[in-house]
Amino acid sequence: MHSSPLILGITGASGLIYAVRTLKFLLQADYAVELVASKSVYQVWQAEQTVRMPPDLAQQEAFWRQQSGVETAGKLICHAWSNVGATIASGSFRTIGMVVIPCSMATVGKLAAGLSSDLLERAADVQLKEGRKLILVPRETPFSLIHLRNLTTLAEAGVRIVPAIPAWYHHPETIEDLVDFVVARALDQLDIDCVPLRRWDGGKEDYTG
Repeated sequence: MHSSPLILGITGASGLIYAVRTLKFLLQADYAVELVASKSVYQVWQAEQTVRMPPDLAQQEAFWRQQSGVETAGKLICHAWSNVGATIASGSFRTIGMVVIPCSMATVGKLAAGLSSDLLERAADVQLKEGRKLILVPRETPFSLIHLRNLTTLAEAGVRIVPAIPAWYHHPETIEDLVDFVVARALDQLDIDCVPLRRWDGGKEDYTG
């Protein structure tokens, strides 16, 4: 088990498969994960997967483990979005950083303005003030000028922005292959290499003519 936990924030942006795959690889690699899902995630799960996410925290761990397919490995603690007194709301709680995947533009806007109305936003704000690593994976298109300015503000504050944009040089064959590329690049920002990924090898063909 790794010494310090990683915070996994999940917002109501479309693309919850990104969160599920991230959790899968972190737990398989024996990481301790502090998970907080925003209030809107309940509605998005119903819309995207026709699955109801249980509101009870005691049932949420089993729910997320079932979704990720990892029953026992790693450590998972789920927090209520409304519990702003949770451990991850304090800078004295040591972490290796936080990944928000997928990240809604509403969350981006609040973080850029220094506002936090729930535990996810507070935990992200704590990472910023403590100078820890914060990675946001926005899943939105197109970006408005306001979105771009908010993302720029956060990048200037040290946040790593990893848009959910896959590549094709690893020859993806499934939706999971495309998702896993984004997950791997997000976790790269924390120096975590736990996603099996064919990385760019410089190309194998001779283009010299």
